[in-house]
Amino acid sequence: MLQPPFFDPNKTYSENWEEGPFNGFADGVVLPQGEPRFDFLGTKLSYPLGIPAGPLLNAKFVKAALDKGFDVPVHKTVRSRIRESNEWPNVLGADIDGDLTLEKANNPIVVRNEYKEPLSITNSFGNPSYLPGVWQKDLRECIAYAKPGQLVMCSFEGTKWEENFTTEDYINDWTNGMQMLKDSGVKVVEANFSCPNEGAAQLLCFDVPKVRIVSERIKNKIGDTPLVIKIAYFDEPSLRELVKEVGTVVDGFAAINTIPAPVINPDGTQALPGAHRVRSGICGHAVKWAGLDMVRRLKSLREEFGMKYAIIGSGGVTVPTDFKEYRDAGADVVMSATGAMWNPYLAKEIKEAYPNA
Repeated sequence: MLQPPFFDPNKTYSENWEEGPFNGFADGVVLPQGEPRFDFLGTKLSYPLGIPAGPLLNAKFVKAALDKGFDVPVHKTVRSRIRESNEWPNVLGADIDGDLTLEKANNPIVVRNEYKEPLSITNSFGNPSYLPGVWQKDLRECIAYAKPGQLVMCSFEGTKWEENFTTEDYINDWTNGMQMLKDSGVKVVEANFSCPNEGAAQLLCFDVPKVRIVSERIKNKIGDTPLVIKIAYFDEPSLRELVKEVGTVVDGFAAINTIPAPVINPDGTQALPGAHRVRSGICGHAVKWAGLDMVRRLKSLREEFGMKYAIIGSGGVTVPTDFKEYRDAGADVVMSATGAMWNPYLAKEIKEAYPNA
């Protein structure tokens, strides 16, 4: 049953940042923490469940996630400079029957300020960021707050800030940003290659040669700090190529982010203001098929190539059985964003249903 969300879609990004989290994440209840017993990239976790980069805007949100038993929260993606959020609205419910297949995603999806089960939404923030001094302070606070068996991660997005940015400037933005995460105490860092990094449409994760270059440079910079890369949905030959190129460079893959689709109001007009927002990422129940498919193929490729990377699975985890499906598919850690937003006690329900994960 849907509960009032901990991120308020009726408020702007900055209002949520300043005033949130809300509802269940603001009730002050701290759930008991289990013994650390699951291995993940050099850390012992109490339970392999978290919230991916997205709805946890700052330390207040991350602390609330930790209190509610999401043992691997990922701080929302940050950048090396300040960046404003996309104009409100940023979150809307999506009318989707069944799976959002890639074919179906070519056609407009009706969205509205209504949320129903099975829950799917669109979200469009543009990965805003406060100044590094602000988010680094945030990170230090949440990392200090985490209990044994919990791991606070953070996501970073390198940015081509000016038109005259060279390739070297762009790579340096990635490497310097990752070093800032490490300097803040983050033990496992995430490179967000699954959002538009160099324009309104281009995803870095699909440029495999550049992914390898950027990943290698990041690893050279941060040393033995584990690096996870966040990727979108790939077809079979493209995913095979990516894994062959970087599966021994990076320490983990996180999949998926969203599936983009055109979004419209019920009257057929563009739903989100701005020329670059005709299409917007869809997440929630309708994309679970894609997340599970990627986890299965990442596991299969890991076995085929004899690699050791970790797999973080996300997309459509809204009820406890979704978590079990991801674990059975091969996910080392499972994450829920949309499901957790509308059910702050989802982690408690999952742990009660599957105490041994």
